[in-house]
Amino acid sequence: MPFKELARIDKLVHEPARLAILNALAACNVAEFLFLQEMTGLTKGNLSCHLSKLEKANLVSIDKHFVRKKIPQTTVRITPEGRAAVQNYWKNLDRIRSSIESLKD
Repeated sequence: MPFKELARIDKLVHEPARLAILNALAACNVAEFLFLQEMTGLTKGNLSCHLSKLEKANLVSIDKHFVRKKIPQTTVRITPEGRAAVQNYWKNLDRIRSSIESLKD
């Protein structure tokens, strides 16, 4: 039943903020923290929290460094596991949607 499959979808990826982050990174591979904040509309704290969860799951890698020894810069990169998780998420969602559409016939 496709409705049961919806309940089992990857909730780490499915959460809207994390889905936005992963899709933005899938499009550009690597992004600065402030760029991701602008793209997703999340606050700094909210973005940091979601990035921590994604990093813990090995879906993104985070690099914190200084530019010209003074300016902190954080870059985020999607990992191969993160790219696969996004691709699988959309593939599963499309399959579930197709199954639901076929029930209408």
